[in-house]
Amino acid sequence: MLLDTRYARAVILFASDEDIRGILNASKRADQVGHFLWIGSDSWGAKNSPILQLEEAAVGAVTILPKRATISGFDAYFTSRTLENNRRNVWFAEYWEENFNCKLMSSSKKDDSSRKCTGQERISIDSKYEQEGKVQFVIDAVYAMAHALHNMQRDFCPENSGICADMDLAGGKKLLKYIRSVSFNGSAVLVTFNRNGDAPGRYDLFQYQWSNDIPSSVCSLPCKTGERKKVVKGMPCCWHCEPCDGYQYQYDEFTCKLCSYNMRPNANRTACQPIPITKLEWSSPWAVIPVLLAMIGITATILVMATFVRYNDTPIVRASGRELSYVLLTGIFLCYIITFLMIAKPDVGVCSFRRIFLGLGMCISYAALLTKTNRIYRIFEQGKKSVTAPRLISPTSQLAITSILISVQLMGVFIWFIVDPPNTIIDYEEQKTFNPFKARGVLKCDITDLQIICSLGYSILLMVTCTVYAIKTRGVPENFNEAKPIGLMMKTQTHDEDSDS
Repeated sequence: MLLDTRYARAVILFASDEDIRGILNASKRADQVGHFLWIGSDSWGAKNSPILQLEEAAVGAVTILPKRATISGFDAYFTSRTLENNRRNVWFAEYWEENFNCKLMSSSKKDDSSRKCTGQERISIDSKYEQEGKVQFVIDAVYAMAHALHNMQRDFCPENSGICADMDLAGGKKLLKYIRSVSFNGSAVLVTFNRNGDAPGRYDLFQYQWSNDIPSSVCSLPCKTGERKKVVKGMPCCWHCEPCDGYQYQYDEFTCKLCSYNMRPNANRTACQPIPITKLEWSSPWAVIPVLLAMIGITATILVMATFVRYNDTPIVRASGRELSYVLLTGIFLCYIITFLMIAKPDVGVCSFRRIFLGLGMCISYAALLTKTNRIYRIFEQGKKSVTAPRLISPTSQLAITSILISVQLMGVFIWFIVDPPNTIIDYEEQKTFNPFKARGVLKCDITDLQIICSLGYSILLMVTCTVYAIKTRGVPENFNEAKPIGLMMKTQTHDEDSDS
């Protein structure tokens, strides 16, 4: 059984000499010499008999003995004891026979071959003598009882010099109380008892060793950093080590706790640290490709606008509705510009411009196209009824209508600013990975999906309305150069929007 627990190496022995020898011999047979640390009680103490010829197996053993003191005067008293002056001790005759290996009387237990005692033998002269180590404790025990009886007699029988009836009937529990209450200078130290009746522990420690190496003995090894102890039930010194996993950190030696939503454990899982913040970088492929396309679109838009400016007064430019064409090109330009705002590092200013331009470019473009298609539709519908031109078809009127349509979008954005001011947030859920050390918080503008839909919803409404007018004007003459391309574009755009949805 001692080998079942791998790291438990200390063995406490409360055993006789024979049992101690048996255990040491068993460890030697199992080839475990030096593996165990033996801790022996006072039955082993300073004796060599338990380890005779087993010294190698006992290396490192620690034993204890109650601290003893030699009582001066006792040796002179005891060595002067003889059969004549110590008749009151009924066991002294038996001790005499054993000490001098002789026989005193026919009733003696010694065998007949033993010589007869003369009575003239002397202790320490005719035999070996060494003061027994427990003499001190015997003397102190006798005095403790004497002090307790004296104090008890004084309390129960103050008027008597001996035992009275009250003391005779007091019982053992009360006597025990008086014994535990005594305090006096004993034969070597102060004699006193604690509330449990135990005297202060005073021991001599012995170690049988050939080297200064101190082996370790544990049921379980200490847990590593970032691991908690799961104590084995009924065995407080034994535990299993469980790692703190996921987003947990080691709160104390027995507990793992979860880091807050914006934190992750550090490398050794002893504390939490902030999750690194990331954003879309300009060097990312997700940014480079859109920027490249946006630059191409911006360049093309500027070239077209420059061409319009150069040929501003030519019949073909004027016939195309140059005022609304400039508005349309401005809207297209803003649609490309929003790419840079979406990649820029979010802050209050960037988030404000994102809200403004998110749907503004599309709104301007579709407002201009809607005004154009509506103008064409009204002209041809009016032509079916009379030769009088419809109202509000002049360039100034067209710009006014377009401005009104655009102002609705701007009014919605203004209300959005008041209800929910622009702000930045850090989204910790978007890139929260199973491995906490790869987790990142994403810095972004505080714009929800619903808000984006609402911002683009008005532009979609303009696009659908424009598509309706484009369908209605599909039968215009071939030489009316704007209606059919607009109709084709609106149908294509509507189809793309449906696919995205």
